[in-house]
Amino acid sequence: MSALLWLLAAVPLTAGTALLLTGRRLDRPAPALGVAAAAATLGLAVASAVLRPEASAPLFAGIRAGLRVDGLSAVMTVVVAAVTLAVLVFSAGESDRLSQGGRFHGLMLLFAGAMLITVTATTLPLLLMAWEVMGAASWALIGFWWRQPQRTRAADTAFLTTRTADLGLYLAAGAALAGGVTALDLDALAGARGPWVHLLTAGVVAAAFGKSAQLPFSFWLSHAMQAPSPVSALLHAATMAAAGAYLLLRLHPLLAATAWGGPLVAWTGAATALLLGVAAAAQRDLKQLLAASTCSQIGFMVLAAGTGGVAAGTAQLTAHAAVKAGLFLAAGAWLYALGTKQLPALRGAARAWPWVGAAFTACALALAGLPPLSLWAAKDEVLAAAFAQSAALYATGLAAAAVSAVYSVKALWYVLRETPGDARQGYDTEEPGTRRVTPLMRPPLLVLAAAAVALGVLALPGVFSALRDAVGTPDEPSPSAWQLPLSAAVALSAAWLAWRIQGRGPGPRLLRPAAVRRWAAGWLGLEQAARTLAVRPVLALARAAAVFDDRVVDGAVHRAARAALTAAGLARRSDDGGVDALVRAVARTARRLGRAARRPQTGLLHQYYAQAAVGFAVLTLLLLSLR
Repeated sequence: MSALLWLLAAVPLTAGTALLLTGRRLDRPAPALGVAAAAATLGLAVASAVLRPEASAPLFAGIRAGLRVDGLSAVMTVVVAAVTLAVLVFSAGESDRLSQGGRFHGLMLLFAGAMLITVTATTLPLLLMAWEVMGAASWALIGFWWRQPQRTRAADTAFLTTRTADLGLYLAAGAALAGGVTALDLDALAGARGPWVHLLTAGVVAAAFGKSAQLPFSFWLSHAMQAPSPVSALLHAATMAAAGAYLLLRLHPLLAATAWGGPLVAWTGAATALLLGVAAAAQRDLKQLLAASTCSQIGFMVLAAGTGGVAAGTAQLTAHAAVKAGLFLAAGAWLYALGTKQLPALRGAARAWPWVGAAFTACALALAGLPPLSLWAAKDEVLAAAFAQSAALYATGLAAAAVSAVYSVKALWYVLRETPGDARQGYDTEEPGTRRVTPLMRPPLLVLAAAAVALGVLALPGVFSALRDAVGTPDEPSPSAWQLPLSAAVALSAAWLAWRIQGRGPGPRLLRPAAVRRWAAGWLGLEQAARTLAVRPVLALARAAAVFDDRVVDGAVHRAARAALTAAGLARRSDDGGVDALVRAVARTARRLGRAARRPQTGLLHQYYAQAAVGFAVLTLLLLSLR
C-alpha cells in the first residue's frame, strides 16, 4: 500500500523531470506524454482515495518523511490530479502556441507533483520541501515566455512576494522544535509548549496567507496573469493558490490552540472575500477579473478554516477548483482564438463558439453562487460555520457572496452580447488570434462545466455528513432553514441588479465614483502599499547598511590595511638603515680584522719568535703597570 503513495508522487515528478531534462528533443510528443502521466496520476489518486495508504521513510535524525491519504487529503489528491489532467488536455489543443512543449509540460507535472506531496505530507520538513518546489515551478511557469521582460518581472514579483511569506514556515519549524515537537509531525504542532505555539501559529498563518494571495499579499496573483492560460487554470484552481487554504484547513487544531489564531484567519478570509470581490467587479480584463475572484473565493475557504468549518472549506475548495479551471480555460480558448482578454473586445465570444460559451456560462453562474449550483451550496456551508462564530462574520460573508454575483454577471454580460460590427478592432491586441478553437479544448471545458453544476451534491445532507465524518469534524454546523433561501435571494438579487446596470448602455460602471473604481481596479493599491510600507524601507535600510559597510566596516578594514602598510614601510626602513647597516658594519670590521690577523701569518719561524717576544714584552709591561 505504501508503494501506491510513493507512486502517486513519483509519477508526475519523474515524468516532469524527464521532460525537462530532454530539452527540445521531446517537444512534439510532450503533450501526449504529459497527458498520459496526468491520467496515470489521476488513476493513482483515485486508488489512494479508496485505499487510504500511508508511507514513511527516514529523513533527518529523529525526523521522518511521512505521507498519508486521509479524508481531507483524499479529496485534494483527486481534485489536483483531475484538474491537472483537464488542463494538460486543453494545453495539447494549443501546442502550436506553447512552444518548447517539453519544458512546459515538464514544469506543469512538477508543479502538480509538488502539490500532491504538499497535501499528503504528514511532517513539516517534507511539506516545506514540496512547498519550495511548488514556488520555484510557479516562478518558471509565470515567466514561461522569458524573452518578454514584463513576464519575467511578473514572475519575480509573484515569487518574491510568496517567498517573503514562506519564511513563516521556517519560523514555524524552528518554533516547533523549540516547543518540544521534535518529530515535526503536523498533527502534533498544536501541542507545542508555552509561547512557542503562538510563534508557530504566526509562521503558518503568514505562509498560508502569502501562498493563497490573501490580504495583504493578494497583488501577486494579478502579476501571475502573465502566465499562459493553462498555467493560470492550474495555479488558481487546484495547486498553489489553494495550498495556503488547504494548510489552514489541515492545521485547524493549531489555530484553535491559540485565542487569536482562529479569529484572525476568519476575519482575514472574510475581508479578502469582500474587498477582492470589489476589485474583481472593477476589472475590464477577463483574466484579471478571474484572478481577483480567486482571492475572493479562497477567502471563503480561509474563513471556513478560521471558524472550524473544515468540511465546508473542503467543499468550497472542490467546487471552486472545477469552476475556476473551467473559467480560465474558456478565457484561454478565447485568447487563443481572438488574441485578446479585454471584456469589451470579447462581446459575442460565447455566441461565436457556443461550446465554450456554454461551459463559461455554467461556470460563471456557479461562481455567482446561484442556486442550485455548486458554489451556492458550498458557500452556505461556509456561512453556516461563520454564523456559529459571529453574526458579523456571517454578514460580511453574505456581502461577499453578493459581490461574487456582481463580478460573475459582469463577465457574462460581455461575452453573451451580440458581436458588434467593429469587433475586429479589439482583436489581436495581446497576441495573434487564430480565429478557431481546437477540438481538444472542448472536452475538458465540458467536463469542468458539468462538475461546476453537479458538485452542489456535496452540500446535500447525507453527502455533507459523510464529508464531515471523513475530515474529522462531525459536529460542524449545517445551514439553518432560513439561511439557504436568504443566500439564494441575495445572489439572485445581486445578479439581477448587476445585469440591469450593465445593460444601461455602453461602458456601464458598477463602481462609482471614478476614484473608487480606479482604487478597486488597481487591486486596492496593495502593491503600492507594499512598496511604500515594506519594499522602500527595506531598500532604504539596505542602502544605509551598504553605506555603513563602505564607510565604517570596509573603511576600518582599509584604514587598518593602510596602517599595516605604513608600519611595514617603517619597519623596512628601520631594518635597512639600522639593523641591516649594523650587520654590514660588523661584517666589514670582521673582514678588516681578518685581513689584519692574516698579515703576521707569514710562515717564517723567526718572525713568529719575534712576535712572541713582543707579545711577552707587552704582557710584562701590563703586569708591571697594573701592580
